Amino acid sequence: MQIDLTHPDFQAAIPILQQIEAAGFEAYFVGGSVRDALLGLPIHDVDIASSAYPEEIKQIFRKTVDTGIQHGTVMVLDHGVGYEVTTFRTESTYQDYRRPDQVTFVRSLAEDLKRRDFTVNALAARHDGTVVDLFDGLGDLAAKRLRAVGDPHERFHEDALRMMRAVRFQSQLGFTVAPETQAAIAENAALLAHISVERVASEFTRLLVGNQRRAGLATFVATGLYRYVPLMAAKQKELVALQQLPDTPIADPAVAWTLVCQCLQLAVPQTMKAWKQANQLSHLVQAAVALLPQLAAPTPWALYTAGEAAVTVATTAQTYLQPDFAPAPVQAAYAALPLHHHQELALNGRDLMAQGWRPGPKIGQTLHQLEKAVVAGEVANTPESLLAAAMVK
Repeated sequence: MQIDLTHPDFQAAIPILQQIEAAGFEAYFVGGSVRDALLGLPIHDVDIASSAYPEEIKQIFRKTVDTGIQHGTVMVLDHGVGYEVTTFRTESTYQDYRRPDQVTFVRSLAEDLKRRDFTVNALAARHDGTVVDLFDGLGDLAAKRLRAVGDPHERFHEDALRMMRAVRFQSQLGFTVAPETQAAIAENAALLAHISVERVASEFTRLLVGNQRRAGLATFVATGLYRYVPLMAAKQKELVALQQLPDTPIADPAVAWTLVCQCLQLAVPQTMKAWKQANQLSHLVQAAVALLPQLAAPTPWALYTAGEAAVTVATTAQTYLQPDFAPAPVQAAYAALPLHHHQELALNGRDLMAQGWRPGPKIGQTLHQLEKAVVAGEVANTPESLLAAAMVK
């Protein structure tokens, strides 16, 4: 079978493969880029695997960077673009269920591919587009099936994160998980506790924003993976409710996490901290969740304090919680506010001091009261109106 390599990223990297081959070694495109090209999906990272050892790659190319040479990866620099070339390798035991205790470089493509997670990710392609399929990954692609390479128990003991990758791929690609692979996930789910929260959170977020979220969440619950992630061990019932939301894709992770916190009845600050999410995302989700109960009749102040981003997140999330909800009126009400940020207030502390006010907390208190009055439509946002209102406070 031939793969279409007309994508610019492939085209730019083909000379790298040809140069390695000209030196007497094998080189292939491998992994997700091959899978996605075969599925007609957008191509992201283009990975190259080769029989050449790292020092041999460095001899072939003039400019290289040792990005992960201990694991066999060297970055080849060509016209300002970096291409990571990784030597075929085998891996020994995995005492931490994530990183191999020892990596051994090999010359065999088969040895390299058999250590990969799923058959659809164990495909390779030559520079002319010829596909190398040693584990019936093409058959699984055609069947839209996720199946572990070889013994699934071994694959998950090597890297327990692969279990989360399975449910993430299920959501992203719309694939089913092969029965023996799903059974192995259920049997080994507890190994997920050994994986860093950041890595689990990355896969879970990508599951949430996938095209087939319901399917991914269903397997996440059915296999018991949820018991080994932060704050969800006792939330099976709530996760099933989350699973039942409309399956239309969620583009924004903030919307996804807003729905998680709302459906699972989780406190936002503690949840986002436990999942080690960025403070900016945490603040946005907190504001959105706080606004949700008020969306039926939001006050101007509630919209103002939430802010534009949170209003968008909350109204979008509400369309999943209440399918007949219309976000446009709420978003229009926010847009119509006379003030959207305190810096837009047409009066400041310097203006008050110019009128003889002494520095102190009263200035801040007065400006806050004026801010609320402007948002409520009680005072016009002009220096004259605000100054007049301030003088009677």
